[in-house]
Amino acid sequence: MDAATLERFEASRDRLASLAYRLLGSAADAEDVVQDAFLRWQAADTDRIEVPEAWLTKVATNLALDRLRSATARRERTVGDWLPEPLLEGDPMLGPLDTVEQRESVTVAVLLLLERLTPTERAVYVLREAFSHSHKEIAQILDITESASQQHALRARRHVRAESRTEVDRAAALKIVEAFVAAASSGRTEALVALLTDDATGLSDGAGLMATLMRYTGPEQMARVLRAGFKPTDAKRRLAGGAPALHAAVVNDAPALVATVDDHVVGTIVLDLRGDKIAKAIATAAPARLHRLTAQWQTTPHDPPLVERW
Repeated sequence: MDAATLERFEASRDRLASLAYRLLGSAADAEDVVQDAFLRWQAADTDRIEVPEAWLTKVATNLALDRLRSATARRERTVGDWLPEPLLEGDPMLGPLDTVEQRESVTVAVLLLLERLTPTERAVYVLREAFSHSHKEIAQILDITESASQQHALRARRHVRAESRTEVDRAAALKIVEAFVAAASSGRTEALVALLTDDATGLSDGAGLMATLMRYTGPEQMARVLRAGFKPTDAKRRLAGGAPALHAAVVNDAPALVATVDDHVVGTIVLDLRGDKIAKAIATAAPARLHRLTAQWQTTPHDPPLVERW
């Protein structure tokens, strides 16, 4: 492959990775899709491809859809042991975040909502909302009609718009995490309940040790679970590999708590806001889901910890 052909692919690499991540919710799978797209590009007669960006978008989208439709993916996601892989603020895989729709499409809460959609509905939503493709372009990418694209987009938006979120700037987001940590660490459930919406829900992957996700509903149950979870024990520290430092950060364009041991991320809690309260708390601690976040954490400046040693 000559340098010019390689350069044309590299110009689309980050965009393709961001597209695949939004479709799959996994950075590792997104990287595999980009590599497979590169192999297709390498084997193609690129001189006959008039619009490389469009060609690569079609290839990457359909490679990602093949993964979503695979028996393995269906089994994993149906059982309920799946959470989107969290990504740190500034990660290029988050892609474009210029519009409300682009920021919304990459939040952990919305990535979970997209699990309720068919693969085609999910693809239409991502292509339309996050990458501003026209319905004509989407129809060509997915080999469907324009009217079908419009119908898929309408159904997808109904699901996503059913749950509104509150956007906050970075400084306000970090203040929210600080208040959350203070309340959870205080041992007083009433302090936590005051931060939660009446229908607050929590999800946890149980550090990858559970067969299914752990789910909590209602502010009282959420507060009890969080209070117990924030109580340090020797067993928890052994599982984490030490006494974690607790940081406020922004993950997937939402306020988050990041727990680290020796600069390795051992867990995150991403907070989804409604108004001035927390509507969802989504905890990820399975090591396999934190590799990329750790790599980004180690190369990105971050604020001092809220708690030096938990």
